[in-house]
Amino acid sequence: MDDPKQIAEALERGRRLFAGECGFVLGAAGLDQVPPSDLPEVAFAGRSNVGKSSLVNALSGRKTLARTSNTPGRTRQINFFDLGGRLMLADLPGYGYARAPKAEVGRWTTLVDSYLKGRAPLRRACLLIDARHGIKDSDRNVMAMLDEAAVSYQVVLTKCDKVAATGLEKLLGAVGGELLGHTAAYPGVAATSARSGSGIPELRAALAALAVPG
Repeated sequence: MDDPKQIAEALERGRRLFAGECGFVLGAAGLDQVPPSDLPEVAFAGRSNVGKSSLVNALSGRKTLARTSNTPGRTRQINFFDLGGRLMLADLPGYGYARAPKAEVGRWTTLVDSYLKGRAPLRRACLLIDARHGIKDSDRNVMAMLDEAAVSYQVVLTKCDKVAATGLEKLLGAVGGELLGHTAAYPGVAATSARSGSGIPELRAALAALAVPG
């Protein structure tokens, strides 16, 4: 989309959608607790402490919609949020390092994998990558799983305000190049910062395109 008018309209649609009503539905600790839904759904996945809850809060313009913490592994269930009856958001437990017993971390991992592979309303997974660290092997494992399950996903770089402009440009090129080999990867990498707000309007616009028309 190169037309300035179309870009402006898409940004406005995203702003209106995420400025509307957004309510917590429930937290699912197991697949049997995942709510039935006819809404298109977007999931936020990533390593522990990558900033999933912070990104959900930034997108919705609410500081406390999703619980945030500096402690890796604090999100221990899939938290669902209804965005104005037009789009469902799912904040997933982080994978990788977490301050929790291995058995519990294993349970979260199984829950996330099963959800991503089998959730019928899921339209896109946002795979969050910390811009300071780039893609790790644990991220690649998830990417391979999503490719195999044919689940569309978009890489979203977080905490981009903590990376110099030259380093960020290099990272964007490297990530974009790596994604060329992944069949389910959505074209384009979103560079965001929940702290500064950079990239948030553009990501809202991309996700709004998946919502039920308002």
